[in-house]
Amino acid sequence: MTALDDDRGAGLVDRWRAAVRGAGAPDGPAVARAGQELLVRWREPHRRYHTVRHLTAVLDVVDAYAGFADRPDLVRLAAWCHDAVYDPRAAGDANERASADLAEGLLGGLGVPAAAVVEVRRLVLLTAGHAVAADDRDGALLCDADLAVLAGTPEEYDRYAAAVRQEYAHVPDGDFRRGRARILGSLLSLPTLYRHPHLHTHWTPQAHANLTRELTALAPSPE
Repeated sequence: MTALDDDRGAGLVDRWRAAVRGAGAPDGPAVARAGQELLVRWREPHRRYHTVRHLTAVLDVVDAYAGFADRPDLVRLAAWCHDAVYDPRAAGDANERASADLAEGLLGGLGVPAAAVVEVRRLVLLTAGHAVAADDRDGALLCDADLAVLAGTPEEYDRYAAAVRQEYAHVPDGDFRRGRARILGSLLSLPTLYRHPHLHTHWTPQAHANLTRELTALAPSPE
């Protein structure tokens, strides 16, 4: 681990501690240890996209648009936990459900109020399908932040897509193409990819262009 990694980790743990305090729990050594333990998960060697870089990117979007949320600190805690369990071989929404279970046990043990724990769990589960009710401001911000990568430049998007493929290197190419195409199609079919009006206006065109370009590339070549 480089000095830069150490510095970034220390800064992230400070952000974790602030979010835990903001959710209503007392600070202390256990909170810092929990943040460090989460970072160990985010640094697992099998990860290529779902890494500390992704966690930081999601947190940065939440911070930048915190005014869109009702309880931004709960959104931050959900961001920390939403991919804390990540096994590319898991089926369906198993990773999201396991991450929600982890969040519930971890935050409850740190003294976060029960209602806040329930809300963080709910938010984590939303990231399985990114389907958010129109009046769910906190869910909208978390899901918009999680999907922000889709609106990157073509070069940034291609790096993201390549990293996802590396995480699923165990999947044969044909199976991966079909599964990935289903995911891209489901994202393109969402009534609104980004929920907050500002993000919808500024991010949707580029995200749709990126998703469509990858989906076209995944299509089988004509005989």
